[in-house]
Amino acid sequence: MTQIFAHRGYSAVFSENTMTAFKEAEKAGADGIELDVQLTKDREIVVIHDEKVNRTTNGSGFVKDFSYKELRKLNANQQGVIKEPIPALREVLEWLQTNRLTCNIELKNGYFPYEGMEEMVIELVRSFELTERIIFSSFNHYSIVYCYRLAPEIEVAPLYSGRIFMPWVYAKSIRAQGIHPNYRGLTDDIIRKSIESGVAIRPYTINKEEDMKRLFALNCSAIITDDPVKAIKLRKSMKRDQ
Repeated sequence: MTQIFAHRGYSAVFSENTMTAFKEAEKAGADGIELDVQLTKDREIVVIHDEKVNRTTNGSGFVKDFSYKELRKLNANQQGVIKEPIPALREVLEWLQTNRLTCNIELKNGYFPYEGMEEMVIELVRSFELTERIIFSSFNHYSIVYCYRLAPEIEVAPLYSGRIFMPWVYAKSIRAQGIHPNYRGLTDDIIRKSIESGVAIRPYTINKEEDMKRLFALNCSAIITDDPVKAIKLRKSMKRDQ
């Protein structure tokens, strides 16, 4: 059965990468969540997608230029009614101990290298004993190869937006157990051959019903979606029709 990962939490309805979005994804019945991590000036691992806080908070400037304390003062609730802080990764991992969700941690280190972030994230994941439920992904493939070398027990999966020739072969060459491609240009053949080769394929960001239907019909390993509720309803109805 195709798993459903909530992209930055249940971000179709709730503010992305917030504890509310993650908790609502769990309530909806998602199999996993996807989130993004960066480092503050005082080297705290925080959950936020953009390098700048401008789009998702009431602040402005680069994440790396804020201390953790300064960052926590910002409001990450885009609806703005109730104040909600940017979560620390530690906070999310603590909450993950209360459920069985898988968590895809995307390392946002393509623009700023964030020296030592891999070691810090791995140490934190190990300290919460969550290694079996974590997937590390990144557009920076050097970073996930480094993660694999540091922690071979944690799954890694390269993120990519273009077309890679025989991506399942590439995945195996870097010891990745999965691939996270942009769904545009993703052929049925690539999906089938990846799965046949034992490489999980979890495309992003699947929000249209027709795309969900196609991927569920192909038994794609997982989809990463902003709307887990829509995806779960569709998966159930397709299962009933079989």
